[in-house]
Amino acid sequence: MSRPSGPPSAIIPDPSVLEGVSAPVFAYLPDPSTLFARRAARLRHLAPGHPVGAYLSFLAGLCDAQHAAIAATPEPEATDPAQVDRARANEMPPLDRSRFTADGAFDSLFDRLLSEAAAVEMPAQAADNLARVRSQSAAARGEMIRNVLATSIPEAELGEHLFVAAALQAHFVRLAAALDAARLVPVGDGVCPSCGGVPVASLVVNWPSAAGARYCACALCGTLWNYVRVRCTACGSTGGIAYQEMEGGNGAVKAETCDTCHAYSKVLYLAQDDAQDPVADDVASLGLDLKQKEGPYRRAAFNPFLLGY
Repeated sequence: MSRPSGPPSAIIPDPSVLEGVSAPVFAYLPDPSTLFARRAARLRHLAPGHPVGAYLSFLAGLCDAQHAAIAATPEPEATDPAQVDRARANEMPPLDRSRFTADGAFDSLFDRLLSEAAAVEMPAQAADNLARVRSQSAAARGEMIRNVLATSIPEAELGEHLFVAAALQAHFVRLAAALDAARLVPVGDGVCPSCGGVPVASLVVNWPSAAGARYCACALCGTLWNYVRVRCTACGSTGGIAYQEMEGGNGAVKAETCDTCHAYSKVLYLAQDDAQDPVADDVASLGLDLKQKEGPYRRAAFNPFLLGY
């Protein structure tokens, strides 16, 4: 598989997995051992000369902290097979984010991530936010966790919640990786079949035997799932769909707008740049979000690294 120069992609699966497949595989699960390291590399690749380059560099360091925390903490317990069976039978995601409670595995990873993040170069305000999170009680942390999982975060606490979201990403990526992708089923328009989250963006891929197929990417657990093209990820409508990009763009990132629900989400085209990462390139294409604020469309996607935009 030919790939342009640059950092390795965080999402392209092993081509041997795709060989001989006549229809797009429904879902791909993340690899916790590589996802955050590759995302960090992508962010560093995008940072030089970028209008928000300093922020991209900070996020690269935070992704390094996620990678280090995963490597240094025990694996969480696998999801109960009976729960997976019930979820499949009822077309529900097997990882129930609405009932998530912190356990020893998560607490260990959370503390390690906060410790690793303390060594990341960051603005003074971000350092203050990190210190506040580290000093919070278990009850206060629990409230912040619930806010992130409900994608409902108080505007005055966006900075603190970024670190909580980073810990939840690392934890849920490991939970999703332990699932059986072949047993995942569609659970609704624009809904992650692993954890029920909304997509951060979608990818039009250039993989063997799946060229031109579209996959939504979960911002929380990293699962990719096949989704029909020219269809709104927010409401499922196929009418009134249009695509916008920044003037002078190369077609790698576009905003898919829907005139039915007046929402938009980004589509990344890997044929133009197959090193793109859905979380990193969503942040790097912030200009496209700012452009959409001028019009009638609201952002449907959730990215914990773009809180406040």
